[in-house]
Amino acid sequence: MDSEQCRRYQIPMVSTYYPETTFFDNLVMPDGTEQSHGSDILTLLHSGQVFVINSRKRNGLILFKRYHAEFAGPGAAVGGEYDGDCQGALPIGNLSLLTPESYEERQKAYLIRRQWIRLIKQITENPVSAQRVQKILDQFEQYFPLETVASLPDVAFALLVGVLPQTVSMVRRLGSGVDGRFNY
Repeated sequence: MDSEQCRRYQIPMVSTYYPETTFFDNLVMPDGTEQSHGSDILTLLHSGQVFVINSRKRNGLILFKRYHAEFAGPGAAVGGEYDGDCQGALPIGNLSLLTPESYEERQKAYLIRRQWIRLIKQITENPVSAQRVQKILDQFEQYFPLETVASLPDVAFALLVGVLPQTVSMVRRLGSGVDGRFNY
């Protein structure tokens, strides 16, 4: 009888850890369409050449690394050795990449990239996940048209600020009134 009770509570465990795969194959956009993760842009980023995101346009790139994402906005350097580990890229706006013409332009672009990284770091320092999501959404909505931000997938924001995509979805649905009621 004791052995029957033990068997009744034994639950088979199934592993969902896939160390050899990436975190996405295609991004599923909010409208349900799938988008490849920027293979043409990725080829450029892996070419070893450094590019600068055109600072005269409202555009940028979300760069997907193995376990997180980074945002490179206008004026930021992308490519070269810095993004050799990039596994995907999502252009925002009408992406325009320029080639820096001088050493000084390249250095300025790297400094601007660091500023974008610091902005995201400040957002991620908030211990409440819903507040991190709301802050990143607010930042993007200040710079890009609302339709553009609404078209970006939840996973992109989730990887930028270290939350689950479900948290982004919930904050998008419920707005800023979510505050700290959940912490994913």
